[in-house]
Amino acid sequence: MTIIHVVILLVTGTAVGFASGLLGLGGAFIMTPVQYLVFTDMGLPTDTAIKLAFGTNLLVVLPTAASGAWRHHREGVVYWRAAIIMGVSSCIFALVGATLTAYLDGEKLKIAYGGIVLLSAIRMLIARQPRIERKYIDNPWIWIAWAIPVGLLSGIFGIGGAIVMIPVMVLALRFKMHNAVATSLAVMIFTSVGGIIGYIVNGIGVPDLPPYSIGYVNLPSWFILVLTSVGMAQVGAMIAHRLSGVYLKYIFVVVMFYMGLKMIEVFEWLGWPI
Repeated sequence: MTIIHVVILLVTGTAVGFASGLLGLGGAFIMTPVQYLVFTDMGLPTDTAIKLAFGTNLLVVLPTAASGAWRHHREGVVYWRAAIIMGVSSCIFALVGATLTAYLDGEKLKIAYGGIVLLSAIRMLIARQPRIERKYIDNPWIWIAWAIPVGLLSGIFGIGGAIVMIPVMVLALRFKMHNAVATSLAVMIFTSVGGIIGYIVNGIGVPDLPPYSIGYVNLPSWFILVLTSVGMAQVGAMIAHRLSGVYLKYIFVVVMFYMGLKMIEVFEWLGWPI
């Protein structure tokens, strides 16, 4: 890993931490393409590079999400009961998803996931705010039912899962936007653990991994990203509480559109380097 690689990862960690605290995201949509480029530039084959990026992402998500969740907890907006129940459920299925990744076509999965994200973004954008504020759904079985697919997606794609979890919380479970952002970070603490275990176990013994890798988790890349992401998660979370829920929703939708279009390779097709 060169000095240029280190600088790129430090800057990436800053953006990831800020996005995590502000929008309740794990930041994998930023980390995946950056780490993939770094790993391939180091000479790793494509398949190894993308899986190593996925696994390392989840280990970055763990402390970053914990940092953002702690700040939101101090503001009193984390629904911990929902977070724990959904988190444990999604953790189990994130482990399953991470295991499935070894046997699935990553390119097709990436495009399918991009389509899901775009549909979720459109749904959030056109959804009307109810005139009468409704109480959020307080049913553990419904929470578990939604947490299972989110956990699978998290494990398969090496993400925290918030890009799908937040629309679920807002549209299906009727959480307010601030509560959804905060609670999704708490859920990601659990979800990332399941994915991390899966990527480590399924990466042990794989040839061509770079030095200081434990399965599909690269410790140098993780350490560099975490250096800046954990602190910036605090900054993002503080700013989130200075924005109205409406503005927060629109920022989140813009990020979702970008991520969806990026994953289905629209920007590559147009020749745009973004």
